[in-house]
Amino acid sequence: MSSGETNTMGDILATEADLLGIIKEYLKFQEFEETVDCFDKECKGKGKLISKPHVNTVRNSKVHSIQKDLLSSFDDGDPKVFFELWTENIPSEIKDTDTEAQSLEFYLHIHFTIYPLRRHPGRHDRAEFEERISRFKRYLETRGAALSQTAKFLPYYALPFVPDPTVHPSFKDLFQDSWIPQLKDKLEPFLSGTLKPSNTPRLLSLYVSSIGTQAMHQLHLHMIESDRRIASYVRKLHKIAELVDSLEATVSGKMISPEYLQSVFVRLFSSQMRQSAVQSTDFTRPGTASSMLRASIAPQKSREVPMLPSLDYEKLKKDLVQGPDRLKCLLLQALRWRLTRSLPGEQRDTVLQAFISNDLLERYSTKQKTLLQLMRSKNEIVRQYMARLINAFASLAEGRVYLSQIPVLLKPLMEALRTEEKDSLTRENVLVALQKLSLRRSQQTAMIAANLIDWLVDELQDSDCLSDYTLQYAAALLLNLCLRTKGKRKCAENARHVLKVLTDVLGHENHEIRPYVNGALYSILCIPSVRQEAKEMVRKQKLEGKLQVFTVIRRCTDVLVSWRVFAEPILSNQHLISASTPMTNGS
Repeated sequence: MSSGETNTMGDILATEADLLGIIKEYLKFQEFEETVDCFDKECKGKGKLISKPHVNTVRNSKVHSIQKDLLSSFDDGDPKVFFELWTENIPSEIKDTDTEAQSLEFYLHIHFTIYPLRRHPGRHDRAEFEERISRFKRYLETRGAALSQTAKFLPYYALPFVPDPTVHPSFKDLFQDSWIPQLKDKLEPFLSGTLKPSNTPRLLSLYVSSIGTQAMHQLHLHMIESDRRIASYVRKLHKIAELVDSLEATVSGKMISPEYLQSVFVRLFSSQMRQSAVQSTDFTRPGTASSMLRASIAPQKSREVPMLPSLDYEKLKKDLVQGPDRLKCLLLQALRWRLTRSLPGEQRDTVLQAFISNDLLERYSTKQKTLLQLMRSKNEIVRQYMARLINAFASLAEGRVYLSQIPVLLKPLMEALRTEEKDSLTRENVLVALQKLSLRRSQQTAMIAANLIDWLVDELQDSDCLSDYTLQYAAALLLNLCLRTKGKRKCAENARHVLKVLTDVLGHENHEIRPYVNGALYSILCIPSVRQEAKEMVRKQKLEGKLQVFTVIRRCTDVLVSWRVFAEPILSNQHLISASTPMTNGS
């Protein structure tokens, strides 16, 4: 074997040993002790080497460097470098909740504020000191505001307003020789305890790194595409502006009348301005129209969206479970309005994330009484308002993800469908929520297993007694379930009944349900036994002079086209909250 081949083989064995070491490190991190023993035995039996765990010297040296830079900037009195490192490397959960960290941060701000007075007493740079005082004021008004209720910190809130703190009796301790060493003695152990090297196994670090790289690549591609489109639109609009300039020049040459040009511009801007404003603007004045066109493509200042005040979710959940019915109704309505009446975008996303992060519907709870028990309340209004809240959750994509993680959700909703009165608002909201949830595969599977298809077919059999709203969502829900192979097989179990109900519903006066019914028919007719049953029905109805089913089968190809056009999923938040259109998978 040549030396080159020997080196290559050695590299492969070293890499293999390193990979096996990474796997063993991860198994030990997850405490799979028995698996680790078996892994060791099998590797030994096959003669495979396992590399020893690596001490991550790079990670350790980085932590050491950060700690060294923090202490160095502390000694130099450099607040800019220090607080940049502090913000980047001290975890938020420690900075925001740990009282020791908050106290230390407060005294650190004082240290950097009075640093010029300590270093050059009597001859310090006044401008530099004023800048540090301003920075300290900003801290007291923001992060430091929470400590104003603590007696030991209260005197220091007067520091920015004292002309010469060095002679003020309240601050004499700050200028003692021992004050800085004592503060540093607190800082050093805090940094050592907080800036610990991570013990994350290499396999997990590699995975997280690869996922992050892929995500960044996708974001980069999206940004490039967005920039390309924006540049294209800007070029087009600039061409329009140039065209307008040319037209204005033509006016000055008496080639077309100003009245004609005015009428062109009125039509051009009527969609952007009030009609009265358009009519009163003199577009024939040189520069007017082109300036307005250029202004229309200028970047708009983003409007600040106010954030809603936070809530005590633990008390809310307790009152919703244990409070009187009237209080339950008021709280359920307030929570729903908080979500549905929030501004689309950041504000609504924040509200929904607050609901989810505080586990409003208690998806992981093992308690016997949770909020979902309100669906079984004896009070009809409580049941209705709870169904409305669930429907509001289901109207948003993240809300549907959250609801899908509640394993016991479907049972009370199905009970409500079967026990509530036909004209009940509770039943209507439950049906709409289920239809939206049926966009998720896991929920489709659970609904099919719960025999929801049978219930929907029986419900549609009596379509003349249903409201248009209920009829539309029931048909859309049936379509979503029929798109699944399990759903098609479920329909095939009673094919004659399903086909008869669906073909009858096609004749309903509400034409908006036809795309959903056509889609469901097209889907189940893919099953050979259903097609055979349909042919039997055709033969029988031909004898009776009824060709409805025959017509349906003959038009199946056309049905697919129309269904795809009309039953595309409507997933934008502004449509979902209004719940005016059922959502279908359309695939």
